[in-house]
Amino acid sequence: MGLPLAHETWFEDSRPAMDWGFAGEPLTLALLAGAVAITLALRILAGLRSGVDIPFLGRMAPWMPFAIRMHLAVSLIGLLSLGVYLSPTMDLQADVAGILLGAVMAVVAIGMASGWRVREAAWLLIAAGPLGMLEFGVSPVLQRIDLLGLAVFVLLTGPGRWSADHELGRAPEPGTLDTARAIWALRVGAGVALIIVAFVEKLANPDLALAFLQSNPELNVARQVGLGFSDLEFIRVAGAVEVLFGLLLISGALPQAIVLIAGIPFNATLWFFGTNELLGHLPTYGTMLVLLVIGSDPKLRPHVSGLSPWSHRVKGDEGALDRRRGNPGADPSPRPG
Repeated sequence: MGLPLAHETWFEDSRPAMDWGFAGEPLTLALLAGAVAITLALRILAGLRSGVDIPFLGRMAPWMPFAIRMHLAVSLIGLLSLGVYLSPTMDLQADVAGILLGAVMAVVAIGMASGWRVREAAWLLIAAGPLGMLEFGVSPVLQRIDLLGLAVFVLLTGPGRWSADHELGRAPEPGTLDTARAIWALRVGAGVALIIVAFVEKLANPDLALAFLQSNPELNVARQVGLGFSDLEFIRVAGAVEVLFGLLLISGALPQAIVLIAGIPFNATLWFFGTNELLGHLPTYGTMLVLLVIGSDPKLRPHVSGLSPWSHRVKGDEGALDRRRGNPGADPSPRPG
């Protein structure tokens, strides 16, 4: 696809063989090195100025588990209605395997939408990856590793407000440490998915991207704005841009700015590719919403930008998130209910 941050395999039927020689060319390696350098520079800059306080966004933090559940539920039900599994590249067949995999998607979607037995639904979504690999192979499922990040997010935070589990008293509000780890999983899942797609659909498979651009020449955005890039040059740059955004998400640097900048191409693709693009990217939109909201509160922002909350306890007020949820006495480390 001509636009970065989109998926050729969702719309192109041809499947050329992978060609890692293109990824190993000096110019490609130079662009990838540039992506790493920019990530390191922005990570350092984030230590000086991590973001801008936007109180009305930060106040929505207690409802982010609900937002993730809804993005997941609508995406899964929408994809299932199209007859596909986890992404538009995986067509479900009218056989036993197809019916069982479709049932997995339906059960996860119902659990997420209702907020009932949400952690069990999250575990089922995690299991959906290996199950899908048995039917579709490793690569198509790895390209949806962002769903693993969302599943872990829900597993750690619980269903949150506006859920059956919360109303029944089975799911306390998440504490600071659980929330920090959940956001880290969300970031890493989305970032790794972008990097995998950049290589599978562009940098290690330029023939696939060329085939799509030949059918849709108007999608070479660089040529449209007068830069005069050939299709191959544009593919190289677009792949490097996807890797850059993936690295930036993983790094946690300047979450608000990264989400707003990445949101431009992510939303622009909807104009060209409609329903498939919307349903496939809904989980990513949910991730971007969480990073934007949590990153807009000065006390919560460190939980978005921290490199890793797994090796030590998160610095700061353990009750900060709970007070924003109107629950000052909540256990900061609730056990799964």
